[in-house]
Amino acid sequence: MFKKPLSNLKTSAPLRNSDRKKLRQRVVTEFSISVEDADELVPEGILSIKCMTHLDEPGVVYLAPDGGDPLWFTIGKGSDALIPSVYTLWKRKTLLPFLSTPAAVIPKLVDGADLMIPGVVHIAPSLKEGQLVSICKYTREGNALSPPLAVGQMALSGDEIENGRQEKGKAVYTLHTIDDHLWEMGSKPDVPESSSMSAEPSSESQQVEQERIEEEAAAPSPPTNEPVQSTAEVVLTPDDVSLLLHQALIQSLSTALANVPPSTFPMSGSIFYSTYILPYRPAYPELVLQKDLGDAEPGTADVSIKTSGHKSLTAFLKAMEKASLLTLKAPPKHSAQSEVAVTAVNAAHPSVEGHKKFATVKDIETTAAKKAAREEKRKEEETESGHWVEVKELWKPHVKSLELFEAMGANSKTLYALPEIRSLLNDYIASKSLVNAREQAYINLDTLLTETITAASKSKKGKTPEAAPVDFMKRDELTKQVVEQMQPWHEVRTPGKDPVVKKGALKPIQVVMKLRQGRRPSTLITGFEPFLVVSAEDMAEDLRKICAGATSVSPAPGNTPGQEVLVQGKQSKAVSEYLMEKGVPKKWIETKDQTGKK
Repeated sequence: MFKKPLSNLKTSAPLRNSDRKKLRQRVVTEFSISVEDADELVPEGILSIKCMTHLDEPGVVYLAPDGGDPLWFTIGKGSDALIPSVYTLWKRKTLLPFLSTPAAVIPKLVDGADLMIPGVVHIAPSLKEGQLVSICKYTREGNALSPPLAVGQMALSGDEIENGRQEKGKAVYTLHTIDDHLWEMGSKPDVPESSSMSAEPSSESQQVEQERIEEEAAAPSPPTNEPVQSTAEVVLTPDDVSLLLHQALIQSLSTALANVPPSTFPMSGSIFYSTYILPYRPAYPELVLQKDLGDAEPGTADVSIKTSGHKSLTAFLKAMEKASLLTLKAPPKHSAQSEVAVTAVNAAHPSVEGHKKFATVKDIETTAAKKAAREEKRKEEETESGHWVEVKELWKPHVKSLELFEAMGANSKTLYALPEIRSLLNDYIASKSLVNAREQAYINLDTLLTETITAASKSKKGKTPEAAPVDFMKRDELTKQVVEQMQPWHEVRTPGKDPVVKKGALKPIQVVMKLRQGRRPSTLITGFEPFLVVSAEDMAEDLRKICAGATSVSPAPGNTPGQEVLVQGKQSKAVSEYLMEKGVPKKWIETKDQTGKK
């Protein structure tokens, strides 16, 4: 979700004290922690900043005071899902249930991939589809488990994953990872030390204490006439349920019923109840009742007439009439109809005017439906975007970097993506204890690192210029320097064709507007051949029709390999759109205007 930079970043602003308390209460309620613990995770002075993801989804990021680490975020318009960042999970590792995966999978998650079923090592069968989870790295040597390195949402239940180990498919939708662009907004500290697990990988070894608690909560309790107990084990008394139904009616009167025309009535009591009461029940009863109801999912408490103190719909409606919230009409005598009818509602009642709105069951269901629709749309777009070109930048250990990669235990003949290089370096730094004790953001350079990043270029006279010794360096800068000592490669994947892997860095397609003979503007396109989407002749023919102008094909000028397509006129926009329709990502199209226009 954050594999590309955030856009439309608004100025961060401190939350008002009342909003901060609301956010803290959400954390207490949704993650079942104490107010004291929530104070650490929602500190005074916490900032909020609005943004857009690369998928054009609106979001809100909550930052530590003074613009520090991102602590929480929400994604999607009107989304109620509050998601902790990796920074927050490092403060409280047990905030979310976890899954573990081998070290080789983590770079793929950082690169934007979802966690697949075969990549799951440890999992608790009790996890539910849609539940937020953290993802940790499992190292078989030493039986070690890292702190959370990613946050995701279960694509399947834990049982389905455990029973389908041989199946292919997604286990977790990745939402945020270490080293993604959300992570980059923070201080980027070193990963805390891994902890040793007490048993070999098996589903039974996962979250033993959590499963014990869940099993105790799921154990059947003896029948009682006192509290009402829902399937989520939320304990509500009949008086609680009556109050919640009352609040549901007030919520409905302040929203849906406020604009209903009088001609809507009379309406049968059962239709009124199913249309204007049930959907407007509180999604989070504990916030309305101001009491702890345990670990319930939104909307799972059994709030209905049968569990209330009224016992019947007629009794409830008559109580609401007595409270002057609505008007009823009894069924005619000697009529087959036995149900009361609602003839009017009082949206101007003082309790309605002073009502503080809350999230309803309908809101949760609507949000879930929107998420499902977005996910379906995303899957459709993935299917439709099968024609898009995928470009992967790779690097191979070369000359000065060979010794370093051998010391890191990596294959010097393998091609590595940037996240994989970063992960190998992080492991090497941790194994050698190279983090600067005074400045955690800096890495102490050992002899091997120093030799790797020191330039070996010679002057024209054959003398090696002396460089000032460097004892330490920021992690990102160190990674950049190591990459510069490696040999660049690239991989191009075009649907329907075998992947093409070539030595050298891939250059963007050049779309340059120039003045040519007679100062007539022309648009020149070069460097498109590596993307394997269209030939020069076909491009010239297509652009002749699209731009309604003359086109031609000739060898690229100078030492540039390939061919050059010329289009008459200033057509960079039309050419860019044409190339993107062919599947070339926008980042691999570079336009320039050299016509002299200022």
